[in-house]
Amino acid sequence: MSAILPAVPVIPVLDLMRGRVVRAVRGERQHYQPMRSQLCGGSDPVALAHALCRHTGSNRLYIADLDALLGGAAQVELLRQLIAALPGVRLWLDAGWADAAAAHALWADLGAAGEAIDPVYASEALRDEAALAGCFTPNDALGARALLSLDRRAGQPLDRAGCWQRPDLWPRRVIVMTLERVGSDAGPDLQTLPALHGLAPHRQFIGSGGIRHADDLRAAARTGAAGWLVASALHDGRLPAQARP
Repeated sequence: MSAILPAVPVIPVLDLMRGRVVRAVRGERQHYQPMRSQLCGGSDPVALAHALCRHTGSNRLYIADLDALLGGAAQVELLRQLIAALPGVRLWLDAGWADAAAAHALWADLGAAGEAIDPVYASEALRDEAALAGCFTPNDALGARALLSLDRRAGQPLDRAGCWQRPDLWPRRVIVMTLERVGSDAGPDLQTLPALHGLAPHRQFIGSGGIRHADDLRAAARTGAAGWLVASALHDGRLPAQARP
């Protein structure tokens, strides 16, 4: 395997469940197990967040709050701990919000600490098209820095709100979440991002899932991706350390 650094930026991922980091496999959240990582021992979120950002040189960290995604309460105190421990790192947070009002409620709980977080609105969670339209309004400070996650599994959109069909409502940054490839070692989806670029050429698209090694990251770079969400290949020691530019 070549040691040449990949062109596409790696955005590390933390999947949080009941206060610990778990290993995501194909989006089957009920089967996730505590993380075992070569980057550091245990499944403590703060320790693993430090290790991931240090290894990748990233100043962005994607967080899935699985407690909230599965219908429970957001892990507010843990989020505060992560924000305090990672100065200068933007946290991209998906907490399963059905609409913008739900995200604003969490920001009210976080207070000033919430300024470090960019919300990720997921197509699988948004209630309807009206909720989608209300997430990215330019006069909303939270919406102005929010991302959209276009979710699908086995080629089928997870999309009550019709997000995939409304590129006119997409924000500047869009994640393409291919759940069946997450933690699967199946290789990245290299077809969808170029097709979406054709629909919305002025958006930044971030891929997710399937990265096995540095060659996959170089292939992913050719899709025009602005970044790629990665977890398993980092924890398994299959990607080289990358210094922050």
